[in-house]
Amino acid sequence: MLRAEAGREPRDRALRELIGELSTVSPDFRTMWAAHDVRIRHEGVKRLQHPEVGLLELTYQSLDLPVSHRAVHDLSLYTAEPGSTSEERLRILASLATTPVQAADPGALPLRRGSW
Repeated sequence: MLRAEAGREPRDRALRELIGELSTVSPDFRTMWAAHDVRIRHEGVKRLQHPEVGLLELTYQSLDLPVSHRAVHDLSLYTAEPGSTSEERLRILASLATTPVQAADPGALPLRRGSW
């Protein structure tokens, strides 16, 4: 993804500096960057470690949504396999997000845990 972004924005100074710094401090990065291997994946499986429910294994699909001749937005959809442990863990996260947290100030607005 970094190589693809660098190709889209070749004049981005901060991006060039980041690539230079990573190349200097990481032999692994330097080797991978020199390979010029650009593969943008639009589907696959992501494994995420969530601090409250543990490991989530989610299938993803992403779509490029062009909004102008220069800008592209990426829409990514993540789902858990029906009946899987990850599906159950997502249900737990959803329930946590809808559980009100007690406010210290009785006059304060109620907050929802996990909402952002």
